[in-house]
Amino acid sequence: MSYTPGVGKSSLLLRFSENTFSENFITTIGVDFKIRTIEMDGLRIKLQIWDTAGQERFRTITSTYYRGTHGVIVVFDLTNGESFSNVKRWLSEIDSNCDSVQRILVGNKCEEKENRVVLEADARRLSNTIKVEYFETSAKDNVNVQEMFNAITRQVFNFKRSIGNPADDNAGTSGIKLNSQQRNSPRTRGRKCC
Repeated sequence: MSYTPGVGKSSLLLRFSENTFSENFITTIGVDFKIRTIEMDGLRIKLQIWDTAGQERFRTITSTYYRGTHGVIVVFDLTNGESFSNVKRWLSEIDSNCDSVQRILVGNKCEEKENRVVLEADARRLSNTIKVEYFETSAKDNVNVQEMFNAITRQVFNFKRSIGNPADDNAGTSGIKLNSQQRNSPRTRGRKCC
């Protein structure tokens, strides 16, 4: 996750990993992570999902967690135009710190229709320009959360497969990181996948 606090990175992660939501979420300090195993193409894939702090003061700490990441979920708040404006900066930072990373763009808090300031057309235009898949999610109402995590896992899995590093190579682990831009790297059962 990149560095705009309060976009809902931790809430998305909690919804995906534990299927819960809390209105009173504690701000992430530094980095947190969750693990969840999913099934894909008949394989059990173990995802290690890193949630990095959104505050600027943690920026130097969280940038070290980019190394070895294969998938990044860039999250912005649909009710916060500044968070959307920061997407290109986050992507630039990701590109500077990661090799061959798969990315998706996520507009969170889609349930807050009356407070929305980022138009879907603008977000889709950006996603088309930067050639990444786009999802609108709600951690609160559990909208597109599973689909979004499945999409980044599928991208990483397919990329690893295309370069001859399939999920069953028994070569260690890696993770997904969430940045507000959040970053996530999936893992397989003791094998590199994502």
